[in-house]
Amino acid sequence: MPPDKLSNYDLILRCQEGVQPDRAAFTELLRRYQVHVDKVLYHLAPDWQDRSDLAQEIWIRVYRNIKRLQEPAKFRGWLSRIATNLFYDELRKRKRVKPPLSLDAPRCIDDGEVEWEIPAELPGPDDDLSTREFYDCLNEAIADLPEVFRTTIVLREIEGLAYEEIAEITGVSLGTVKSRIARARQRLQSQLQPYLNS
Repeated sequence: MPPDKLSNYDLILRCQEGVQPDRAAFTELLRRYQVHVDKVLYHLAPDWQDRSDLAQEIWIRVYRNIKRLQEPAKFRGWLSRIATNLFYDELRKRKRVKPPLSLDAPRCIDDGEVEWEIPAELPGPDDDLSTREFYDCLNEAIADLPEVFRTTIVLREIEGLAYEEIAEITGVSLGTVKSRIARARQRLQSQLQPYLNS
């Protein structure tokens, strides 16, 4: 039976069969529950502009752990718990980053207040332009990679996943993952060599 004809319960059971979740069944599960994830995140972080990044991380976590779900009938609550936990993890990370200091406010020291007198630490316009050009070229270089290389390098360098997790998600051997990441890095380094030299 095609996944779109299955009940939510049966979709989850199909995702729990085999070595890794059935992709068609998981895609259908994602389609059915994406609105729920979006609502949970909207209520938790209405002013965050990057909620879609967190939603993607939630689905990666679901994909990796769906076999551990012991009661498929409670999938919705389990999904909400994953979303909430990841939100609070992200919130803790953001709180560890100190808020920027206002240079308009006087600087406080033990014997009173002193005006700020510090040199600018931000890069100048030339440096800023070079940095933007580098990241534009980096994004283009990643986009130009063959899909299998692009997927593995993004999962490793951007999502920060372990090699074993990438192997599980992509359905290839650990050796293949390592090889693809090495080749992707080599291609990127070759394309970005002018920036790396400077």
